[in-house]
Amino acid sequence: MALTRRRYWAMAVGSLIFRLILIGFSDDLNLGSRPEVATPVTSLRRLAEGYWLRNSSMSPYSGSMYHGSPLLLPVLGPLTIKRVEGLPSHLFCSSIFIIIDFITAMLIRATGQKLMSTNHQSLQRLNLSCVQETTGCTNVGDLASLIFLWNPFTLVTCVGSSTSPIDNLMVVLAIFGACSGLPSLAAFGWVVATHLSLYPAILVIPVILLLGYGPDVPPSKLFLLEKSGESGSDYSSDKTCSKQRSKEGSPLHLFSWRPALCFILWSLIWSSYIFFLSFISLKEFGGLSEMMKKTHGFILNVEDLSPNIGVFWYFFAEVFEFFRSFFLIVFHINILFMLVPLVIRLRHRPCFLAFVYIAIMSMLKSYPSVGDSALYLGLLGLFANELAEMRFSFFLLCGYFGISLLSPVMHNLWIWRGTGNANFYFATGIAYASLQTVLIVESTPSLPHENQGAPTVSDSLEDSTERQRDDGVFVP
Repeated sequence: MALTRRRYWAMAVGSLIFRLILIGFSDDLNLGSRPEVATPVTSLRRLAEGYWLRNSSMSPYSGSMYHGSPLLLPVLGPLTIKRVEGLPSHLFCSSIFIIIDFITAMLIRATGQKLMSTNHQSLQRLNLSCVQETTGCTNVGDLASLIFLWNPFTLVTCVGSSTSPIDNLMVVLAIFGACSGLPSLAAFGWVVATHLSLYPAILVIPVILLLGYGPDVPPSKLFLLEKSGESGSDYSSDKTCSKQRSKEGSPLHLFSWRPALCFILWSLIWSSYIFFLSFISLKEFGGLSEMMKKTHGFILNVEDLSPNIGVFWYFFAEVFEFFRSFFLIVFHINILFMLVPLVIRLRHRPCFLAFVYIAIMSMLKSYPSVGDSALYLGLLGLFANELAEMRFSFFLLCGYFGISLLSPVMHNLWIWRGTGNANFYFATGIAYASLQTVLIVESTPSLPHENQGAPTVSDSLEDSTERQRDDGVFVP
């Protein structure tokens, strides 16, 4: 799919205009009350309550309303109380979120361009640039940014009184900084994202791999295929050629510790700065201990069991109190069990590894929202070339569309009409988690890994080799 520069910017600006139109109907849509859009951690209405409590010389964490970062209160709090007669409430906050969405999309676009540039340089150094031309690669940066901007999940999050756009921006900033080789920027994005919602802490692994190895490159199997096509030698000779190419400076990179150590140092600096600002903000209301208990502690203990599109609320509403601590550990450690196997499988594709981690976070976090899905679906566009042959794509598209329609209907039948029960709404949550599981399970094997060359690139490579051999280009 080739997009001209003018057409791309027309579609990008069109998405911003469409957001402005939706803001005009935000009071009628009332998206801020939807459990799929706003959670106890990201709700802008709860943030307004916390800001009011702070202005009343009380702790913003008094009661059980606000559970976000204290640093968001002086930034977004004043905007929540500003009203213009005849215009929607939270107009100024929604306008800020439009700008944040646009910046996030541009960072995704820049990340995609960086990945394409690195991939092209790797193939060019191995005389394989003709493969990329033969396969007709899509401009993944433009595609991914447009998917993010026009994703319905992104749209409703932007105008739905949720702070999820800020979380998404920080995550993308960390990935972009790592792809660009900027440890300070990557550390800032990662620290702030972790401070806001805790779960991005696991992204430290792909960020360090991106800084150490650089952006994603084709697996080493492709390098062997190219040499095999030239000489027609057996696998043992291919291994020897691979070693020779490594000595000559091929794209088989070694891990660089310097940017990784710089990232760790900058992370400590930014963390100290964040904690210092939080301490100053809450020094009269319990300090850091109060903040950790009401933010990260609230997320880990799953204290609010109001319905959402996740699976935690229903399970912990039914489980006996005696077993609650045990199952809290089981549910949270489930994420950690997946980290090491995925690193082993995708260590040479750290950017895709970050996408998988974000998808797992969205599926297994205690208070998920559609804003989390908007992020990983946008990042999925960065791998459109590799995942072109992924199975069940149409099924997944229909599934996401169906869940988007059924979830509000089931919630209405249960809460407002009284003709359904909690199982109706929880069924949509189970289906939603199942769709995310299918996406992760099908996308990971579809990506070329160290023991498997990409089918489309390999086939094109063999065809190109045969054509050049017939033309007498290769010299045995």
